[in-house]
Amino acid sequence: MASCSGSASRSPNPQFRSIWCRGQIGHCRSGRPSYAITWKGLRRLICLWFRQLRSNNFSHLVLGHERRRLLWFAVTHNPTAEWLARQITEAFPWDSAPKYLIRDNDRAFGVAFKARVRAMGIRDRPTSYRSPWQNGYAERLIGSIRRECTDHLLVFNVEHLRRILSKYASYYNEARTHVSLGKDAPCRRPIEQFGDIVAYPILGGLHHRYARI
Repeated sequence: MASCSGSASRSPNPQFRSIWCRGQIGHCRSGRPSYAITWKGLRRLICLWFRQLRSNNFSHLVLGHERRRLLWFAVTHNPTAEWLARQITEAFPWDSAPKYLIRDNDRAFGVAFKARVRAMGIRDRPTSYRSPWQNGYAERLIGSIRRECTDHLLVFNVEHLRRILSKYASYYNEARTHVSLGKDAPCRRPIEQFGDIVAYPILGGLHHRYARI
């Protein structure tokens, strides 16, 4: 069984526009600026700007339920049913398709996607309206990516986000432990009992993989 879900927010940010307008320097009769933006306001402006850049990207994730393994991810500016159908084909090549697929009710999952899933012999199981808890594993993965990765980094474009998610996917599958898996990673890690402990930085030191040498 697998889950797929997407995360995006493509609507403009009115708060960003408001702060930007208030941040423009105007001059009054005395020749001094009528509004001088503070360092705190500038930091907030920059954060909102990069948040807006990040929100224009759509991430498609496919998660396997058996070991909580991130099977596939893809990033785009404009998700369509044809693009999602191609992604589901690349996520499950040959005879590796699961029996069920749990997904949300995003409008991007259109006719082409449903037809592709049906042709692959997968039973499509969309969640009920406004019921993200029915796809809890995928929603938990999205929350982990946000809290542990993208909320701490500045994403410039689609290619940059794809490289970030690629490194995080390797960390998530091979190093990040899960309590539900007996404190093991989705890709099983051997128990190391001897040697000195060293830390290998991941994503520029945002996370670390600890091992013995």
